[in-house]
Amino acid sequence: MLKNNLIKILVFLLFVITNTVNAQETAEHHNSEEKDIKVEIKEYINHHLLDSYDFSLYSYTNDEGEHKYVGFPLPVILIDGGLKVFSSSKFHHGETVAEVDGNYYTVFHNKIYKTDAEGTITLDDHHHPTNVKPLDFSITKNVAVIFLVGLLMFFMFSRMAKSYQKNNLMPLGFGRMLEPIIMYIRDDIAIPNIGKKHYKKYMSYLLTVFFFVWIINLLGLTPLGVNVTNNIAVTFALALITYLLTTFTANKNYWKHIFWMPGVPGPMKVILAPIELLGTIIKPFSLMIRLYANITAGHIVLMSIIGLMFIFKSWIGSPLSFGLAFALALLELLVSALQAYIFTMLSALYFGMAVEEHDDHH
Repeated sequence: MLKNNLIKILVFLLFVITNTVNAQETAEHHNSEEKDIKVEIKEYINHHLLDSYDFSLYSYTNDEGEHKYVGFPLPVILIDGGLKVFSSSKFHHGETVAEVDGNYYTVFHNKIYKTDAEGTITLDDHHHPTNVKPLDFSITKNVAVIFLVGLLMFFMFSRMAKSYQKNNLMPLGFGRMLEPIIMYIRDDIAIPNIGKKHYKKYMSYLLTVFFFVWIINLLGLTPLGVNVTNNIAVTFALALITYLLTTFTANKNYWKHIFWMPGVPGPMKVILAPIELLGTIIKPFSLMIRLYANITAGHIVLMSIIGLMFIFKSWIGSPLSFGLAFALALLELLVSALQAYIFTMLSALYFGMAVEEHDDHH
């Protein structure tokens, strides 16, 4: 009797231990799988935000386990002991080394470096590549989209101008949709901030920057993976143009109020002049950061919420993530126009400050 009870206890303990081990292995496997998904989602978001040397629409893995890309290559233009022009297809999406005129190049962290036939990249103590980096003037995905949007805007406004000429200053077709937006920029942004006397010389830039930022932001919400305004170099260029226009079209009253403010005691003028001069740089700097940060944050949040659907994998979590992502995408449509409006409004405000005419009587 005692022997039978002992056998039952041993069997029960063995059963408990086996289940515990299996549960731990299942939990570890689940945690490992969840970790892999999170890492993959993070890498995908980072890849989505970066520029690239080819225009990839999407990718998939076939039955043989090969990773296939659907898209088209772009021209790579390097200056390295002469002009080197070749197709980005030689890199095969950064997976192979490109051989050009006896030189070898590879893509590392989205930058092109000179290397050997094996694609060796040497790193310093701070994990930065020490390979030679040639001057890069390549037509990347962002550059291609900028050219495309520029051509689109030229086509839109040239067609609109021709329709005005043919129809006695009345727009036709697509121009009827553009006219209210152009009138709004003129009557509610340019004239109130710059004034009727000077607004006309700034209208071409204000219209260009508004439609450029708006169209680029809308393209960023499509599956094309275009993210031009979340590139700090692009927003820096736009802000720099605003700064240069403000600086070189400013009148003497503008500079007088910066370096020698009327009605302020002499010692305070000396103190405030450098601060005011610094303010002329901070204003366009805020334009650059505002546009870059808002667009980048919007893309990261939207892609992260979409990624939650693959993490939850449940009939509750996934639909909630999809609904939230859909609502956020609709909000991003508003943000796209809002950021274009804010950039245009603040640019007009800075132009107005530059050409404002003061009548100081003391």
